[in-house]
Amino acid sequence: MATDSFYGIIGRSDCMQSLFHLIAKLAEDDLSTVLIQGESGTGKELVAKAIHNHSPRGKNNFVPVNCAAIPEDLLESELFGHTKGAFTGATASKIGRIEYANGGSLFLDEIGDMKPTLQAKLLRVLQEREFEPVGALKPVPVDVRVIAATHRNLEEMVTDGKFREDLYYRLSVIPVSIPPLRERKEDIPLLVDYFIHSLGKKRSKKLQGFDLAAMQTLTNLYWRGNVRELENLVQHMTILYSGQRVGYNDLPEKYRSEEAVAGNNLNASPKNGEAQDSMTATPEQLPLFSPASGSQVQDMWPEEGIDFNAMVNDFETQLIVQALKMTQGNKKEAARILNLKRTTLLEKIKKKELQASWSQEN
Repeated sequence: MATDSFYGIIGRSDCMQSLFHLIAKLAEDDLSTVLIQGESGTGKELVAKAIHNHSPRGKNNFVPVNCAAIPEDLLESELFGHTKGAFTGATASKIGRIEYANGGSLFLDEIGDMKPTLQAKLLRVLQEREFEPVGALKPVPVDVRVIAATHRNLEEMVTDGKFREDLYYRLSVIPVSIPPLRERKEDIPLLVDYFIHSLGKKRSKKLQGFDLAAMQTLTNLYWRGNVRELENLVQHMTILYSGQRVGYNDLPEKYRSEEAVAGNNLNASPKNGEAQDSMTATPEQLPLFSPASGSQVQDMWPEEGIDFNAMVNDFETQLIVQALKMTQGNKKEAARILNLKRTTLLEKIKKKELQASWSQEN
C-alpha cells in the first residue's frame, strides 16, 4: 500500500514509492554495504537513517561522518581512533567512530572526498571486518554496516584514477539513486505542506500555505538545491508571512525569474524543425493547475474543504501571470491569447497588484 512518508522521507511519486520499497529490502540484509548517490540536498542521510532504523541494527548506534567536512589529517583519527602518544597532542587514547558504530551503522557522507590513503584502510575494514587505531599494533574486530553516500560520479572518478576501483565495487554492492526534486514535481505540494506543519509547531501562527500561482511557480523551478532548498524557502516564507498565505509576488525575486525555471515551455529551446512563435501559444499549451490535472489539485485540498472564490481568483491570477510570461510582459498580446480586452486585463493586473512584476505598459 502506498505511503506518503517513510522514516521522515516524504514522497508520493512512483519513483519515491520505489525508493521506499528498496529501502525496506536493503534493511532486511544488514551486512551488505550500500552506496547512496544523489545531488546535494536530496536527503541522502535521511535514506541512510531509514535503512539503519528499519534494520535489526536500528537499536544500536547510527554514526554519521562527513568526509568532506573533517580535515584530512584529522579524519583518520576520527574514523579509526588512536592510542595515547600516537602523535603529538594525543595525550589519551580515543575511540574512533568505526568502533563507536560497532553493532550499528557507519554513514560515510561525501565519500568521494576521501583521500586514497584512507580509502585503502577503509577497504580493509570492509574486507577483514577489523581495523587498527592510529598507533596501535593489534587489529580490533568490528561488526559494522557501512553506508556511503556521494553527489559525485564515482565511476568517473575511478576512470580518472581519483577513487580506488576495488573500494568502489565493495561499496556499491547495492547502489541506491535518489531522484532530484525536479524529477518528482508531484511531491512538491506534499513537501510544502509537511514543512509548513513542521515549522508551524514552533510558532504561534503557522504559514497558511501558497496560492495556486505561487505553487505553480514552485513546481516549475529547477531546484538546484533540491528538497533542502525547498525547505529553506518555506522557512523563509514562514518568517516573513506567518499567519498569512503566500502569493506569487511574495516569492523572492530569484524564484520568479526565468533563470530559475528549466525544462518547460518557457525556457526550452525549440528543436530543429519544431520552431514555434511563443506569441501564438494558447493558454491550453501552458503548464497549469486545472481540473484536468487531477491529482495535483486534489493533493492541495484540505480535509475541511476549500475556499472556492479564493481558488478561482488564484487560478485567474495564475493564467494572467503565465500569459505575461509567455509574451514577455506584452499586455496587448497577453490579452489576445487570454481572449480579454486590453483594458480588462490592465484592470485585473492593477487589482491583483501584479504591476511590480510586469511594469512596462505595452
